[in-house]
Amino acid sequence: MRPVLQRLLAIPPLVLAVATLAFFLMRAAPGGPFDRERAPASPEIEAALKARYHLDEPLWKQYGRFLAGLARADLGPSFKYRHHTVNDVLAQTLPVSMTLGALAFGVSIGLGIPVGFVAAVRRHGWPDWIASALVVVGVCIPTFVLAPLLVLAFGLKLRWFPVALWGSPAHAVLPTVALGLYFAARVSRLVREGVAETLRAPFIRTARAKGAGEAAVILRHALRPALLPVASYCGPLLADLLTGSFIIEKVFELPGTGAFFVNSFFGRDYPMMVGLVILYSVLLLLFNLATDLAYRWIDPRVRHV
Repeated sequence: MRPVLQRLLAIPPLVLAVATLAFFLMRAAPGGPFDRERAPASPEIEAALKARYHLDEPLWKQYGRFLAGLARADLGPSFKYRHHTVNDVLAQTLPVSMTLGALAFGVSIGLGIPVGFVAAVRRHGWPDWIASALVVVGVCIPTFVLAPLLVLAFGLKLRWFPVALWGSPAHAVLPTVALGLYFAARVSRLVREGVAETLRAPFIRTARAKGAGEAAVILRHALRPALLPVASYCGPLLADLLTGSFIIEKVFELPGTGAFFVNSFFGRDYPMMVGLVILYSVLLLLFNLATDLAYRWIDPRVRHV
């Protein structure tokens, strides 16, 4: 448990370093948060806006305010979405992105592992050829191509599912499928290669020499070590999915964090951008820690934690 505690204690300094880097990089970028206003602001109005958000203060003082707010878990006011704080926006949008991400993760794991497993066990047979063809199609068709095709086929032509917004379980079907199928293909490829490589390992030959049946060899000895590459991939994958898919949320007009991230970037909304970077960093560090813990359960020989 000591290594786990050390990893947990290392998360706050790492998040602080990432937040500090994002804070200064955003302010070093050309342009300002009020350059894209609809009408050119007079010098008086621009000065008033900068004073309101403390942008007229020295950079070190702005950084001090940022650290004080971060210590209280207060990410500050949004420059683009007036009368809203970054915490308010995240509280409203993050549940949508996390729900979509969790559903897409379930699709990617629920489809990817069985398909890859069958392809590896039936290597060079017709199940392998069919599974490999589906994986190639899934990897080669990006989400920004698959999503409009699903909208056209199942939303506009067949009218089985709604094509925009987020109000009922039916609204989640098309974006979940569009996002989950792409990652299911990648998971399937990892599982296929992992199982195929494990089946060639010396301990598998030993198990067969001792008289273990093929089903026992695959399920008891080969499957869990073969899932190590999938476990490594799941940490960053979950962080990406739970913070929102920009393309999918834009295509289906979902009120998630993805659209706010893009709009905040072009609008130079410093607090919103830094807040989203912090959120992604925390999730990535936590899921990487969970991945290392999963190694011990999947394969006791691995001692990373």
